[in-house]
Amino acid sequence: MDPTTDNAGQSGDPGTARDALEALRAEIAKAVVGQDPAVTGLVVALLCRGHVLLEGVPGVAKTLLVRALASALELDTKRVQFTPDLMPSDVTGSLVYDTRSAEFSFQPGPVFTNLLLADEINRTPPKTQSSLLEAMEERQVTVDGTPRLLPDPFLVAATQNPVEYEGTYPLPEAQLDRFLLKLTIPLPSRQDEIDVLTRHAEGFNPRDLHAAGVRPVAGPADLEAARAAVAKTTVSPEITAYVVDICRATRESPSLTLGVSPRGATALLATARAWAWLTGRDYVIPDDVKALALPTLRHRVQLRPEAEMEGVTADSVINAILAHVPVPR
Repeated sequence: MDPTTDNAGQSGDPGTARDALEALRAEIAKAVVGQDPAVTGLVVALLCRGHVLLEGVPGVAKTLLVRALASALELDTKRVQFTPDLMPSDVTGSLVYDTRSAEFSFQPGPVFTNLLLADEINRTPPKTQSSLLEAMEERQVTVDGTPRLLPDPFLVAATQNPVEYEGTYPLPEAQLDRFLLKLTIPLPSRQDEIDVLTRHAEGFNPRDLHAAGVRPVAGPADLEAARAAVAKTTVSPEITAYVVDICRATRESPSLTLGVSPRGATALLATARAWAWLTGRDYVIPDDVKALALPTLRHRVQLRPEAEMEGVTADSVINAILAHVPVPR
């Protein structure tokens, strides 16, 4: 048994918290094969109190990944399948009339959880998509004029299919900007796919994570201790200027109609600090900024149509900017 399991959720020490969060990778690997970058991205988002947009074709374990993370962190999770007829109240909750008391009472929706999986968020109309905006930004929902706080931690992991656009509603830029990270979930390598099939042949059931051996190795107390440690991670003026220079370069790129806003620059600084702490340092270096630049910025820029027709991608533009912006020494 993992030594962190018995104390999951009880640690307040930053060093122990880091070890517990590092153990997540091995624990989630019992259910999900070969998705370490996505696991790290989700942990970074939790440390920064942010939200994640997961993009990948159907069948690459996006749902399983979020469920396994919730199990390994001992957090509550709920899933909402976004469809064209989904109403905002189906997400946030609504007032229900109680015939016995002759009064209206609030029935919480699935958003009242720690990890909310918003499956195929681009399949529901903008009105329902926007019902998540207040929850994501303010950590509360307002029903009938009454604000109701959401639990902490709270993370929205929204998935979207990048290859199927018929009958979908692209997320508006204002909502995309609310996601801290956009993580791409790739198809597995040949060996990883062999491992997946081998597990299924041996009786692995993705609906029964307990049988797969996934156990809590960290908890809310570990997250709280980790967040406090991340907040103390040192950022030099040179690193701050480096982040600003990268984001300003996106606004001047001839391939983009929309560059990164100051909110995006703040997000990049926050994710770089979280990554620095996870790797065992109490200060940020340029490599931390580079490591988180793509997932933090790729959804905050907009390509010019002519650049898109030439095969230019948001990732290629950001990589070119990282190659040209002077790195502080």
